[in-house]
Amino acid sequence: MALHIVANRPDPALLTLPWAAPLDEWTDDHVVPLPRGLSRHVVRIVRLSGRTYAVKETVEEIAFREYRLLRDLQRLGLPAVVPQGVVTGRTDAAGDDLPSALLTEHLRFSLPYRSLFAHGMTADNLPSLVDAIVVLLVRLHLAGFYWGDVSLSNVLFRRSAGEFAAYLVDAETGELRAELSDGMREHDVTVATENVFAELLDLQASESLDHEVAAHEIVELLAERYAALWAELTGVEEFGSDEMWRIEQRIERLNDLGFDVDELDIVTDIGGDWVRIQPKAVELGHHCRELQALTGLNVEETQARRLLNDLASFTAYFDLGREDRALVASRWLTEIYEPITTMVPARARGKLEAAEVFHEVLQHRWYLSERASQEVDLFDAARDYLDNVLAHKPDEAQAVALAEPVDEP
Repeated sequence: MALHIVANRPDPALLTLPWAAPLDEWTDDHVVPLPRGLSRHVVRIVRLSGRTYAVKETVEEIAFREYRLLRDLQRLGLPAVVPQGVVTGRTDAAGDDLPSALLTEHLRFSLPYRSLFAHGMTADNLPSLVDAIVVLLVRLHLAGFYWGDVSLSNVLFRRSAGEFAAYLVDAETGELRAELSDGMREHDVTVATENVFAELLDLQASESLDHEVAAHEIVELLAERYAALWAELTGVEEFGSDEMWRIEQRIERLNDLGFDVDELDIVTDIGGDWVRIQPKAVELGHHCRELQALTGLNVEETQARRLLNDLASFTAYFDLGREDRALVASRWLTEIYEPITTMVPARARGKLEAAEVFHEVLQHRWYLSERASQEVDLFDAARDYLDNVLAHKPDEAQAVALAEPVDEP
């Protein structure tokens, strides 16, 4: 059987990989030497032509199904690993069939949950991790995607201004529909709580998580926050016609959560005595889009909110409120953001994304100012941060992508 590669952006270098050998026999000539944990699939990370891919062995039908699902999620703008292709027709030197392979692009600056704990994450960060999963699950459900296997293991996390953004890794059990029933959503939440509960117990058993952490309280928090966010994004609200300000208030609440309202269903009675509103289409990225329009920066949602807050502080400090906001943003970008982020030496640029470095510099400045009981210059704070904090952080650009029970992709 001839080797067959289906790819949306074919990389000729893919042909140079040893497809005639099982993945578990691939050597360091092709594989990025990262530690790996147990997995239900054999997965290898390879670097070709300056790009990094995850390669997973699986059944041909499942590989194509997951590839197409991931492409659908990509077209919908949802946070998931980017599919690159499927390789079929593999045979070994003896002519025996080998499993097909799914290729995805490795997500830079992402970490599996075990690596987060290995990099110093504590129980105090668990609510942020839960929030990241909740936002991901709600976004998928709003788009009609039933996951079927929600877990910490099937997610990669990227840092976002001290919090986290979650990306779907494994879509093998997923299903995309026009709309999900309440039962399907509730089943996904139930699966999430069961899996996360077991994973937290596993972390405690391996001494990676404090035994004082009550795993059942964490999963209860997950279910509660999912229900609260879903209700805020989709719930019906009724009020009198003399309270029309509540429409704008609802939109502002969603904006504060990071969502834009693309469509709002407004119903009123014939006499106009009451009004009922319900968001029909919402999309995360309110602050991302605002920041990108002003500066061209493309960052995570929480990072964008943090940068916009600093832009607002810059505007107030220099009394630029009456100036064109785009011009003020350009000045902030060239006088503050870019000079700070370019201070990072080349050897340290794989540790954190530029926006996360900027956020941490702001946090570090606050810490130094509090300790000194006076305002510390931002650039002095940046130099101190680079020397005493960033220099000791691990490299996360290609960090430990496979230290997981369930691996990427």
